[in-house]
Amino acid sequence: MRQRARFFLASTSEVYGDPAVHPQVESYWGNVNPIGPRSVYDEAKRYAEAITMSYARSSGLSVRVVRIFNTYGPRMDPEDGRVVTNFIAQALGQRPLTIYGDGGQTRSLQYVDDLVDGIMRLMDVEWTSPVNLGNPEEYTIAELASLVIELTGSPSTIVTEPLPVDDPRRRKPDIAVARRVLGWEPRVPVRQGLVRTIAHYRERLSYAV
Repeated sequence: MRQRARFFLASTSEVYGDPAVHPQVESYWGNVNPIGPRSVYDEAKRYAEAITMSYARSSGLSVRVVRIFNTYGPRMDPEDGRVVTNFIAQALGQRPLTIYGDGGQTRSLQYVDDLVDGIMRLMDVEWTSPVNLGNPEEYTIAELASLVIELTGSPSTIVTEPLPVDDPRRRKPDIAVARRVLGWEPRVPVRQGLVRTIAHYRERLSYAV
C-alpha cells in the first residue's frame, strides 16, 4: 500500500469445479469436491482468492483477480499434460491421440495473446472482484482432437482411456464482466490459434508430418 502497488492473483476456472451452472459466471460459487484427487489444486486457488479478498477488505490493498480458462499457445512445455500440447505432440509424432472418457466433455480454449491483453486491461482499471478471462468458443474434447489431426495432416487415430475422477463435464466462461469493464473479448479464433501453435511445435519437436 505504501508504494501504491496492485496485487495480482492468477486464479483459475477450476474454482468452479464440475459446474452446475453453464456458462460459468463470476458470482457462481462452484461445485468442487474438497477431498477429491483434484482438490489440492482447486481448493488452493479458492483459498488464494479468499485470503486475497480478505486482505483487500481489511487493509485497503488494491487487488486484481483473474479466473483463467484453458489457455494455449507456442512455447508451452509439450510434456505438461495439457490437452492442446498432448494432442499436438501426439499428432506430430504420428501417435494416437488420447481422449479420456467419451470425449463429450467440453473446454473453452483461449490463445495466450488474448489472455495477456485481458490481464493488462484489468491492471489499468479499478475493479477488485474476480474476472473470467476465457474464450466462450466451446469445443468437445473429441472435436478438438479431430481438429488437431486435420490441421497437422497427421495419420493419427484416436484412443480412449477412463475419465479421471471429478473431471469437469463442461467448461465455458461467461465474459459479460470482461466485456463491460475491460472492453475485452478474445480475438483469436481457436482454429487460427492452433495453426500458430502447431507451427511452433512442428519446428520445436523436429517432426516431419
